[in-house]
Amino acid sequence: MGRIKTKMIKRATRELMKVDDIQFREDFETNKKMLKGTVSSKKVRNKIAGYLARLVRASK
Repeated sequence: MGRIKTKMIKRATRELMKVDDIQFREDFETNKKMLKGTVSSKKVRNKIAGYLARLVRASK
């Protein structure tokens, strides 16, 4: 079993995925660098980047 993501993380991730000018990838490190200016908190940025990577992999 994995860790459970909060509603805030899931909501923010889905909103970021709707933005067309940002193309997220399956790689956590790349997503983390893309979010650097968007999310101020390091902990939240890492959680969102990981969830983004998971969703991108699941959508393929």
